[in-house]
Amino acid sequence: MSSKIIKPGNAAADEFELQVAQALLELEMNSDLKAQLRELHITKAREIELNNKKSVIIYVPMPKLKQFQKVQTRLVRELEKKFSGKHVVFVGERKILPKPTRKTRAKNKQKRPRSRTLTAVYDAILEDLVFPAEIVGKRIRVRLDGSQLIKVHLDKNQQTTIEHK
Repeated sequence: MSSKIIKPGNAAADEFELQVAQALLELEMNSDLKAQLRELHITKAREIELNNKKSVIIYVPMPKLKQFQKVQTRLVRELEKKFSGKHVVFVGERKILPKPTRKTRAKNKQKRPRSRTLTAVYDAILEDLVFPAEIVGKRIRVRLDGSQLIKVHLDKNQQTTIEHK
């Protein structure tokens, strides 16, 4: 098992996760990112297909997310070369705690922090997805059938770097 992937509960990594971990290990061995990548690792990786385009989502532990974001632009560029044009995105491994009810209040002595609520986690994941750019506005359009369309407005300065994604 690669040292670049550490799964919670010592679960076994699947083939794609090992492939991503190996790519990170190769980048650490022969690039100028060696010092920054040495102490970094991932928790899981997923490949999804949306509109006939494949994307790689790499989950990183929350304490290491800031360190990943320091080298993310160069790391994404190198990983996109290795995975032949697939979009690569780094997302923090966040936990959603259930809404406290009368029954669960006895078990949980502590109050649920705002950062563990469903909406806070979803907003933070959205920020991770568009990372080099900043979200400057959000519009939610509720259609007549009840479905929602969320439009996210990004900063104009980084529009060229992230628009193709």
